[in-house]
Amino acid sequence: MDGFDLVVRGGTLATAAEVFEADIGIRDGRIAALGHGLGRGREEISAKGMIVTPGGLDSHCHLEEMGQDGSLHEESFASGSAAALAGGTTAFICFLPQWKGHSLAASAPGYEARAARSRADYSFHQIITDPTPEVMQKEVPALVARGIRSLKVFLTYDPLRLTDAEFLEVLAAAKRLGAFVTVHCENFDAIGWRIQALLKAGLTDPLQHAWSRPPVVEREATHRAIALAELVDQPIQVFHVSCEEAAAEIARAKGRGLKVWGETCPQYFTLDHDDLTGADFAGAKAVCSPALREKGENARIWRRIQDGTLDVVTSDHCGFSFATQKRVAGGSAYGTGAAVQRPDGTPAFNAIPNGVPGIETRLPVLFSEGVSKGRIDLPTFVRLSSANAAALFGLTGRKGSLAPGADADLVLWDPDAERVIRNAALHHAIDYTPWEGMVVKGWPSVTIRRGEVAVRDGEVLAQPGSGRFLARGPYALARPRGVVPDGFDAALA
Repeated sequence: MDGFDLVVRGGTLATAAEVFEADIGIRDGRIAALGHGLGRGREEISAKGMIVTPGGLDSHCHLEEMGQDGSLHEESFASGSAAALAGGTTAFICFLPQWKGHSLAASAPGYEARAARSRADYSFHQIITDPTPEVMQKEVPALVARGIRSLKVFLTYDPLRLTDAEFLEVLAAAKRLGAFVTVHCENFDAIGWRIQALLKAGLTDPLQHAWSRPPVVEREATHRAIALAELVDQPIQVFHVSCEEAAAEIARAKGRGLKVWGETCPQYFTLDHDDLTGADFAGAKAVCSPALREKGENARIWRRIQDGTLDVVTSDHCGFSFATQKRVAGGSAYGTGAAVQRPDGTPAFNAIPNGVPGIETRLPVLFSEGVSKGRIDLPTFVRLSSANAAALFGLTGRKGSLAPGADADLVLWDPDAERVIRNAALHHAIDYTPWEGMVVKGWPSVTIRRGEVAVRDGEVLAQPGSGRFLARGPYALARPRGVVPDGFDAALA
Protein backbone atom coordinates (compact mmCIF):
# COMPACT_ATOMS: atom_id res chain seq x y z
CA MET A 1 0.00 0.00 0.00
CA ASP A 2 1.50 3.31 -1.10
CA GLY A 3 0.66 6.88 -0.24
CA PHE A 4 1.79 7.02 3.38
CA ASP A 5 2.59 10.34 4.98
CA LEU A 6 5.23 8.68 7.17
CA VAL A 7 6.73 5.22 7.39
CA VAL A 8 8.67 4.09 10.47
CA ARG A 9 10.83 1.21 9.25
CA GLY A 10 12.47 -1.79 10.81
CA GLY A 11 11.68 -1.26 14.47
CA THR A 12 10.98 -3.78 17.19
CA LEU A 13 7.35 -3.00 18.00
CA ALA A 14 6.07 -3.50 21.54
CA THR A 15 2.34 -3.60 22.22
CA ALA A 16 0.39 -4.47 25.35
CA ALA A 17 0.36 -8.12 24.21
CA GLU A 18 3.42 -8.91 22.07
CA VAL A 19 6.76 -7.87 20.60
CA PHE A 20 7.51 -8.20 16.87
CA GLU A 21 9.40 -6.54 14.03
CA ALA A 22 7.46 -4.52 11.47
CA ASP A 23 7.16 -1.24 9.61
CA ILE A 24 4.44 1.24 10.52
CA GLY A 25 2.64 3.18 7.79
CA ILE A 26 0.94 6.40 8.88
CA ARG A 27 -1.69 8.39 7.03
CA ASP A 28 -3.74 11.41 8.19
CA GLY A 29 -2.39 11.17 11.73
CA ARG A 30 -3.40 7.54 12.24
CA ILE A 31 -1.73 4.19 11.89
CA ALA A 32 -2.78 2.88 8.49
CA ALA A 33 -0.78 -0.35 8.20
CA LEU A 34 1.70 -2.65 9.92
CA GLY A 35 3.84 -5.05 7.94
CA HIS A 36 7.09 -5.74 6.15
CA GLY A 37 8.14 -3.93 3.01
CA LEU A 38 5.48 -1.25 3.19
CA GLY A 39 5.36 1.21 0.31
CA ARG A 40 7.19 4.49 0.45
CA GLY A 41 6.09 7.41 2.56
CA ARG A 42 6.59 11.11 1.95
CA GLU A 43 8.80 10.94 5.04
CA GLU A 44 10.66 7.91 6.36
CA ILE A 45 12.29 7.22 9.71
CA SER A 46 14.59 4.28 10.34
CA ALA A 47 13.85 2.51 13.63
CA LYS A 48 16.52 -0.14 13.13
CA GLY A 49 17.87 -1.12 16.52
CA MET A 50 15.07 0.82 18.22
CA ILE A 51 12.11 -0.33 20.30
CA VAL A 52 8.86 1.31 19.19
CA THR A 53 6.08 1.68 21.74
CA PRO A 54 2.79 3.57 21.77
CA GLY A 55 3.09 7.12 23.02
CA GLY A 56 2.72 7.39 26.75
CA LEU A 57 -0.60 8.38 28.33
CA ASP A 58 -0.08 10.12 31.69
CA SER A 59 -3.49 9.96 33.33
CA HIS A 60 -2.52 11.97 36.42
CA CYS A 61 -0.69 15.29 36.21
CA HIS A 62 -1.19 18.89 37.38
CA LEU A 63 -0.47 21.70 34.91
CA GLU A 64 -1.17 25.43 35.21
CA GLU A 65 -3.79 24.75 37.87
CA MET A 66 -5.60 27.70 39.35
CA GLY A 67 -5.62 28.16 43.11
CA GLN A 68 -8.57 29.39 45.11
CA ASP A 69 -6.93 32.84 45.22
CA GLY A 70 -6.57 32.95 41.42
CA SER A 71 -2.86 32.12 41.40
CA LEU A 72 -1.52 29.67 38.81
CA HIS A 73 0.91 26.79 39.09
CA GLU A 74 4.16 27.80 37.43
CA GLU A 75 4.16 24.75 35.15
CA SER A 76 2.29 26.01 32.09
CA PHE A 77 0.62 23.85 29.48
CA ALA A 78 3.28 24.92 26.99
CA SER A 79 6.22 23.94 29.21
CA GLY A 80 4.62 20.89 30.80
CA SER A 81 3.54 19.44 27.48
CA ALA A 82 7.00 20.03 26.03
CA ALA A 83 8.43 18.04 28.93
CA ALA A 84 5.81 15.33 28.44
CA LEU A 85 6.65 14.88 24.77
CA ALA A 86 10.39 14.90 25.42
CA GLY A 87 9.88 12.04 27.85
CA GLY A 88 7.73 10.00 25.46
CA THR A 89 4.28 11.03 26.71
CA THR A 90 2.01 12.11 23.86
CA ALA A 91 -1.23 12.60 25.83
CA PHE A 92 -2.17 13.38 29.41
CA ILE A 93 -5.17 13.91 31.67
CA CYS A 94 -5.00 16.83 34.11
CA PHE A 95 -7.47 18.44 36.50
CA LEU A 96 -10.27 20.95 36.44
CA PRO A 97 -10.55 22.31 40.00
CA GLN A 98 -13.60 23.06 42.09
CA TRP A 99 -13.53 25.15 45.26
CA LYS A 100 -16.00 24.80 48.10
CA GLY A 101 -18.85 27.25 47.78
CA HIS A 102 -18.26 27.70 44.06
CA SER A 103 -19.76 26.17 40.95
CA LEU A 104 -17.55 24.20 38.58
CA ALA A 105 -17.55 27.02 36.04
CA ALA A 106 -16.67 29.67 38.61
CA SER A 107 -13.80 27.61 40.03
CA ALA A 108 -11.66 27.50 36.89
CA PRO A 109 -12.36 30.45 34.59
CA GLY A 110 -10.27 30.28 31.45
CA TYR A 111 -8.66 26.95 32.31
CA GLU A 112 -9.74 25.11 29.20
CA ALA A 113 -8.58 28.02 27.04
CA ARG A 114 -5.15 27.82 28.66
CA ALA A 115 -5.09 24.05 28.13
CA ALA A 116 -5.50 24.67 24.41
CA ARG A 117 -1.87 25.85 24.44
CA SER A 118 -0.75 22.27 25.00
CA ARG A 119 1.64 20.62 22.55
CA ALA A 120 0.40 17.13 23.56
CA ASP A 121 -3.15 15.82 23.40
CA TYR A 122 -5.07 16.24 26.64
CA SER A 123 -8.23 15.60 28.60
CA PHE A 124 -9.49 16.40 32.09
CA HIS A 125 -10.61 14.91 35.37
CA GLN A 126 -13.08 17.10 37.24
CA ILE A 127 -12.25 17.57 40.92
CA ILE A 128 -15.36 17.60 43.12
CA THR A 129 -15.03 19.31 46.51
CA ASP A 130 -18.58 20.56 46.99
CA PRO A 131 -21.17 18.11 45.58
CA THR A 132 -24.24 20.31 45.92
CA PRO A 133 -27.44 19.32 44.10
CA GLU A 134 -26.81 22.09 41.55
CA VAL A 135 -23.34 20.76 40.82
CA MET A 136 -24.22 17.07 40.70
CA GLN A 137 -27.58 17.34 38.93
CA LYS A 138 -26.79 20.05 36.39
CA GLU A 139 -23.10 20.84 36.00
CA VAL A 140 -21.65 17.33 36.14
CA PRO A 141 -24.12 15.87 33.57
CA ALA A 142 -23.25 18.72 31.20
CA LEU A 143 -19.56 18.03 31.77
CA VAL A 144 -19.96 14.33 30.98
CA ALA A 145 -21.90 15.21 27.83
CA ARG A 146 -18.85 17.21 26.68
CA GLY A 147 -16.62 14.15 27.07
CA ILE A 148 -15.13 14.73 30.53
CA ARG A 149 -16.05 11.40 32.11
CA SER A 150 -13.91 11.11 35.25
CA LEU A 151 -14.36 12.70 38.67
CA LYS A 152 -11.58 13.13 41.23
CA VAL A 153 -12.23 13.20 44.97
CA PHE A 154 -9.95 13.76 47.95
CA LEU A 155 -10.40 12.12 51.33
CA THR A 156 -7.83 14.51 52.82
CA TYR A 157 -6.59 18.13 52.47
CA ASP A 158 -8.59 20.86 54.14
CA PRO A 159 -9.75 22.81 51.07
CA LEU A 160 -10.60 19.71 49.05
CA ARG A 161 -11.72 16.76 51.16
CA LEU A 162 -15.13 15.16 51.09
CA THR A 163 -16.97 13.57 53.98
CA ASP A 164 -18.08 9.99 53.51
CA ALA A 165 -21.63 11.20 52.86
CA GLU A 166 -20.41 13.58 50.16
CA PHE A 167 -18.24 10.85 48.64
CA LEU A 168 -21.30 8.62 48.40
CA GLU A 169 -23.14 11.37 46.52
CA VAL A 170 -20.31 11.59 43.99
CA LEU A 171 -20.17 7.81 43.57
CA ALA A 172 -23.92 7.65 43.03
CA ALA A 173 -23.93 10.48 40.49
CA ALA A 174 -21.03 8.90 38.59
CA LYS A 175 -22.90 5.62 38.44
CA ARG A 176 -25.99 7.26 37.01
CA LEU A 177 -23.95 9.13 34.40
CA GLY A 178 -21.54 6.38 33.37
CA ALA A 179 -18.55 8.31 34.69
CA PHE A 180 -15.43 6.99 36.42
CA VAL A 181 -14.21 8.02 39.90
CA THR A 182 -10.60 8.45 41.05
CA VAL A 183 -9.70 8.82 44.72
CA HIS A 184 -6.88 10.28 46.81
CA CYS A 185 -6.96 7.97 49.84
CA GLU A 186 -5.63 9.26 53.16
CA ASN A 187 -7.41 9.78 56.49
CA PHE A 188 -7.79 13.52 57.08
CA ASP A 189 -8.43 13.48 60.83
CA ALA A 190 -5.64 11.01 61.57
CA ILE A 191 -3.15 13.15 59.65
CA GLY A 192 -4.28 16.30 61.45
CA TRP A 193 -3.90 14.61 64.81
CA ARG A 194 -0.37 13.46 63.97
CA ILE A 195 0.61 16.89 62.61
CA GLN A 196 -0.39 18.68 65.79
CA ALA A 197 1.50 16.22 67.94
CA LEU A 198 4.65 16.51 65.82
CA LEU A 199 4.57 20.31 65.85
CA LYS A 200 4.02 20.35 69.60
CA ALA A 201 7.10 18.13 69.97
CA GLY A 202 9.13 20.53 67.83
CA LEU A 203 9.56 18.00 65.03
CA THR A 204 9.30 20.12 61.88
CA ASP A 205 11.77 18.73 59.29
CA PRO A 206 10.66 17.53 55.84
CA LEU A 207 11.06 13.93 57.05
CA GLN A 208 8.26 14.55 59.52
CA HIS A 209 5.92 15.02 56.57
CA ALA A 210 6.17 11.25 56.13
CA TRP A 211 5.76 10.70 59.87
CA SER A 212 2.53 12.72 59.78
CA ARG A 213 0.89 10.36 57.26
CA PRO A 214 2.25 6.82 57.77
CA PRO A 215 1.02 3.87 55.69
CA VAL A 216 -1.82 3.07 58.09
CA VAL A 217 -3.67 6.31 57.19
CA GLU A 218 -3.44 5.42 53.49
CA ARG A 219 -4.49 1.85 54.14
CA GLU A 220 -7.53 2.87 56.19
CA ALA A 221 -8.76 5.37 53.60
CA THR A 222 -8.18 2.92 50.75
CA HIS A 223 -10.24 0.29 52.56
CA ARG A 224 -12.99 2.85 53.22
CA ALA A 225 -13.05 4.14 49.64
CA ILE A 226 -13.33 0.61 48.27
CA ALA A 227 -16.09 -0.28 50.74
CA LEU A 228 -18.17 2.77 49.84
CA ALA A 229 -17.63 2.16 46.11
CA GLU A 230 -18.77 -1.45 46.62
CA LEU A 231 -21.86 -0.21 48.46
CA VAL A 232 -22.79 1.98 45.48
CA ASP A 233 -21.48 -0.43 42.82
CA GLN A 234 -19.27 2.21 41.19
CA PRO A 235 -15.89 1.49 39.54
CA ILE A 236 -12.95 3.45 41.01
CA GLN A 237 -9.22 3.89 40.68
CA VAL A 238 -7.11 4.53 43.77
CA PHE A 239 -4.52 7.16 42.88
CA HIS A 240 -0.79 7.16 43.76
CA VAL A 241 -0.51 4.01 45.88
CA SER A 242 2.67 4.33 47.93
CA CYS A 243 2.78 1.24 50.13
CA GLU A 244 2.03 -2.46 50.40
CA GLU A 245 -0.67 -1.85 53.01
CA ALA A 246 -2.83 0.10 50.57
CA ALA A 247 -1.96 -2.17 47.64
CA ALA A 248 -3.09 -5.19 49.67
CA GLU A 249 -6.54 -3.62 50.08
CA ILE A 250 -6.78 -3.22 46.30
CA ALA A 251 -5.63 -6.81 45.75
CA ARG A 252 -8.32 -8.09 48.12
CA ALA A 253 -10.95 -6.05 46.29
CA LYS A 254 -9.83 -7.40 42.93
CA GLY A 255 -9.97 -10.88 44.40
CA ARG A 256 -13.64 -10.32 45.26
CA GLY A 257 -14.33 -9.29 41.67
CA LEU A 258 -14.75 -5.58 42.37
CA LYS A 259 -14.02 -3.01 39.67
CA VAL A 260 -11.13 -1.38 41.53
CA TRP A 261 -7.81 -0.40 40.01
CA GLY A 262 -4.57 0.93 41.48
CA GLU A 263 -2.09 3.51 40.24
CA THR A 264 1.43 4.24 41.43
CA CYS A 265 4.19 6.67 40.45
CA PRO A 266 7.99 6.46 39.96
CA GLN A 267 8.65 8.23 43.27
CA TYR A 268 7.12 5.29 45.11
CA PHE A 269 9.38 2.66 43.54
CA THR A 270 12.62 4.67 43.44
CA LEU A 271 12.67 7.15 46.37
CA ASP A 272 12.40 6.70 50.15
CA HIS A 273 12.82 8.46 53.50
CA ASP A 274 16.47 9.24 52.76
CA ASP A 275 15.27 11.62 50.03
CA LEU A 276 13.39 13.64 52.65
CA THR A 277 16.64 14.51 54.43
CA GLY A 278 19.78 16.40 53.43
CA ALA A 279 21.53 19.71 53.89
CA ASP A 280 20.01 23.06 52.95
CA PHE A 281 16.44 21.81 53.38
CA ALA A 282 16.89 19.53 50.35
CA GLY A 283 14.36 17.04 51.69
CA ALA A 284 11.58 19.49 50.86
CA LYS A 285 12.10 18.65 47.19
CA ALA A 286 10.67 15.15 47.77
CA VAL A 287 7.65 16.16 49.87
CA CYS A 288 4.53 14.71 48.23
CA SER A 289 1.37 12.97 49.35
CA PRO A 290 1.04 10.13 50.00
CA ALA A 291 4.51 10.44 51.44
CA LEU A 292 7.65 8.56 50.51
CA ARG A 293 8.09 5.42 52.58
CA GLU A 294 10.90 3.70 54.48
CA LYS A 295 13.60 1.66 52.78
CA GLY A 296 12.26 -1.65 51.54
CA GLU A 297 8.88 -0.33 50.44
CA ASN A 298 10.13 0.24 46.86
CA ALA A 299 10.59 -3.52 46.43
CA ARG A 300 7.08 -4.20 47.71
CA ILE A 301 5.61 -1.71 45.23
CA TRP A 302 7.52 -3.45 42.43
CA ARG A 303 5.99 -6.77 43.48
CA ARG A 304 2.52 -5.23 43.28
CA ILE A 305 3.32 -3.89 39.82
CA GLN A 306 4.51 -7.30 38.74
CA ASP A 307 1.44 -9.16 40.06
CA GLY A 308 -0.97 -6.72 38.38
CA THR A 309 -2.39 -5.12 41.52
CA LEU A 310 -1.06 -1.74 40.37
CA ASP A 311 -2.21 -1.29 36.78
CA VAL A 312 -0.96 2.17 35.82
CA VAL A 313 2.18 4.25 36.41
CA THR A 314 1.62 8.00 36.22
CA SER A 315 3.78 10.97 37.11
CA ASP A 316 1.43 12.88 39.44
CA HIS A 317 3.52 15.78 38.14
CA CYS A 318 2.86 18.68 40.52
CA GLY A 319 5.74 21.11 40.34
CA PHE A 320 6.70 23.76 42.90
CA SER A 321 10.18 25.24 42.43
CA PHE A 322 12.49 24.76 45.38
CA ALA A 323 13.93 28.27 45.51
CA THR A 324 10.65 30.15 45.25
CA GLN A 325 8.08 27.83 46.84
CA LYS A 326 9.31 24.64 48.51
CA ARG A 327 11.70 26.37 50.90
CA VAL A 328 9.71 29.59 51.41
CA ALA A 329 7.53 29.89 54.50
CA GLY A 330 3.95 30.74 53.58
CA GLY A 331 4.07 28.89 50.28
CA SER A 332 0.89 27.35 48.92
CA ALA A 333 0.15 23.90 50.35
CA TYR A 334 -2.71 21.61 51.23
CA GLY A 335 -1.82 21.29 54.88
CA THR A 336 -3.65 20.68 58.12
CA GLY A 337 -3.44 23.04 61.06
CA ALA A 338 -1.54 26.28 61.45
CA ALA A 339 1.73 26.55 59.54
CA VAL A 340 4.91 27.10 61.56
CA GLN A 341 7.96 29.03 60.37
CA ARG A 342 11.24 27.55 61.50
CA PRO A 343 14.06 29.74 62.91
CA ASP A 344 15.92 29.72 59.59
CA GLY A 345 12.83 31.01 57.75
CA THR A 346 11.97 27.71 56.07
CA PRO A 347 8.49 26.26 56.59
CA ALA A 348 7.59 23.41 58.88
CA PHE A 349 6.80 20.19 57.04
CA ASN A 350 3.05 20.86 57.01
CA ALA A 351 3.47 24.08 55.01
CA ILE A 352 5.76 22.70 52.30
CA PRO A 353 3.85 22.53 49.01
CA ASN A 354 3.09 18.90 48.22
CA GLY A 355 4.22 17.46 44.91
CA VAL A 356 7.18 16.55 42.74
CA PRO A 357 7.90 17.20 39.06
CA GLY A 358 8.06 14.08 36.92
CA ILE A 359 6.14 14.32 33.66
CA GLU A 360 9.34 14.09 31.58
CA THR A 361 11.16 11.47 33.65
CA ARG A 362 8.19 9.11 34.22
CA LEU A 363 8.81 6.84 31.23
CA PRO A 364 12.64 6.86 31.19
CA VAL A 365 12.70 5.94 34.90
CA LEU A 366 10.06 3.22 34.40
CA PHE A 367 11.86 1.86 31.32
CA SER A 368 15.25 1.85 33.04
CA GLU A 369 14.17 0.49 36.42
CA GLY A 370 11.61 -1.87 34.91
CA VAL A 371 12.63 -3.10 31.45
CA SER A 372 16.38 -2.53 31.51
CA LYS A 373 16.75 -4.12 34.95
CA GLY A 374 14.53 -7.08 34.05
CA ARG A 375 11.71 -6.39 36.49
CA ILE A 376 9.07 -6.17 33.72
CA ASP A 377 8.90 -7.07 30.04
CA LEU A 378 8.05 -4.71 27.19
CA PRO A 379 4.31 -5.56 26.98
CA THR A 380 4.00 -4.85 30.71
CA PHE A 381 5.78 -1.53 30.17
CA VAL A 382 3.23 -0.63 27.47
CA ARG A 383 0.32 -1.60 29.69
CA LEU A 384 1.65 0.46 32.61
CA SER A 385 2.62 3.49 30.55
CA SER A 386 -0.35 3.83 28.19
CA ALA A 387 -2.64 0.92 27.34
CA ASN A 388 -4.20 0.37 30.78
CA ALA A 389 -4.82 4.09 31.28
CA ALA A 390 -6.45 4.24 27.85
CA ALA A 391 -8.82 1.45 28.87
CA LEU A 392 -9.60 2.97 32.26
CA PHE A 393 -10.38 6.41 30.87
CA GLY A 394 -12.21 5.62 27.66
CA LEU A 395 -9.41 6.09 25.13
CA THR A 396 -8.88 2.51 23.94
CA GLY A 397 -8.55 2.37 20.18
CA ARG A 398 -7.18 5.91 20.05
CA LYS A 399 -4.29 5.92 22.51
CA GLY A 400 -1.99 3.25 23.91
CA SER A 401 -2.10 1.07 20.79
CA LEU A 402 -0.10 0.31 17.65
CA ALA A 403 -3.12 -1.11 15.81
CA PRO A 404 -4.40 0.28 12.51
CA GLY A 405 -6.90 3.06 13.16
CA ALA A 406 -5.24 4.26 16.36
CA ASP A 407 -3.68 7.69 16.60
CA ALA A 408 -0.11 7.51 15.32
CA ASP A 409 1.48 8.23 18.69
CA LEU A 410 4.83 6.47 18.79
CA VAL A 411 8.03 6.53 20.80
CA LEU A 412 11.29 5.26 19.33
CA TRP A 413 13.47 4.10 22.22
CA ASP A 414 17.20 3.58 22.11
CA PRO A 415 17.33 0.73 24.64
CA ASP A 416 21.09 0.98 25.11
CA ALA A 417 21.34 4.75 25.58
CA GLU A 418 22.54 5.73 29.03
CA ARG A 419 21.71 9.16 30.40
CA VAL A 420 22.34 10.93 33.66
CA ILE A 421 19.18 12.81 34.61
CA ARG A 422 20.02 16.50 35.02
CA ASN A 423 17.42 19.16 35.60
CA ALA A 424 19.32 21.49 33.29
CA ALA A 425 18.49 19.16 30.39
CA LEU A 426 14.79 18.78 31.17
CA HIS A 427 12.03 20.87 29.63
CA HIS A 428 9.74 21.54 32.59
CA ALA A 429 9.55 24.93 34.31
CA ILE A 430 10.56 23.65 37.76
CA ASP A 431 14.06 24.33 39.13
CA TYR A 432 14.83 20.76 40.27
CA THR A 433 14.14 17.07 39.73
CA PRO A 434 14.17 14.56 42.60
CA TRP A 435 16.02 12.18 40.24
CA GLU A 436 19.01 14.51 39.76
CA GLY A 437 22.11 12.42 39.01
CA MET A 438 20.24 9.15 38.47
CA VAL A 439 21.68 7.02 35.65
CA VAL A 440 19.00 5.53 33.41
CA LYS A 441 19.36 3.04 30.56
CA GLY A 442 16.90 3.51 27.70
CA TRP A 443 15.87 6.90 26.38
CA PRO A 444 13.35 8.24 23.84
CA SER A 445 15.10 9.18 20.61
CA VAL A 446 12.00 10.27 18.65
CA THR A 447 8.47 11.04 19.81
CA ILE A 448 5.72 11.09 17.19
CA ARG A 449 2.32 12.62 18.01
CA ARG A 450 -0.50 11.89 15.57
CA GLY A 451 1.94 11.19 12.78
CA GLU A 452 4.09 14.28 13.27
CA VAL A 453 7.59 14.25 14.72
CA ALA A 454 7.12 16.12 17.99
CA VAL A 455 10.58 15.53 19.49
CA ARG A 456 13.81 14.43 17.87
CA ASP A 457 17.01 13.87 19.89
CA GLY A 458 15.74 16.02 22.74
CA GLU A 459 14.62 18.94 20.59
CA VAL A 460 10.92 19.70 20.97
CA LEU A 461 9.44 20.49 17.54
CA ALA A 462 5.72 20.47 18.40
CA GLN A 463 4.35 23.97 18.80
CA PRO A 464 2.12 25.28 21.60
CA GLY A 465 -1.51 24.81 20.61
CA SER A 466 -0.89 21.76 18.42
CA GLY A 467 -2.35 19.36 20.99
CA ARG A 468 -6.00 18.33 20.80
CA PHE A 469 -8.68 17.90 23.44
CA LEU A 470 -9.70 14.26 23.88
CA ALA A 471 -13.45 13.94 24.43
CA ARG A 472 -14.38 10.58 25.95
CA GLY A 473 -17.64 8.72 25.38
CA PRO A 474 -19.21 5.79 27.28
CA TYR A 475 -16.94 2.77 27.75
CA ALA A 476 -16.98 -0.68 29.29
CA LEU A 477 -14.73 -0.34 32.32
CA ALA A 478 -16.80 2.52 33.73
CA ARG A 479 -19.94 0.36 33.81
CA PRO A 480 -21.11 -0.99 37.19
CA ARG A 481 -21.08 -4.73 37.86
CA GLY A 482 -24.81 -4.81 38.65
CA VAL A 483 -24.27 -6.11 42.19
CA VAL A 484 -25.60 -4.16 45.20
CA PRO A 485 -26.30 -5.23 48.79
CA ASP A 486 -29.71 -6.90 49.19
CA GLY A 487 -30.48 -6.10 45.55
CA PHE A 488 -31.44 -2.53 46.49
CA ASP A 489 -29.77 0.10 44.31
CA ALA A 490 -29.74 3.25 46.45
CA ALA A 491 -28.03 5.23 43.68
CA LEU A 492 -31.04 4.76 41.42
CA ALA A 493 -33.78 4.91 44.03
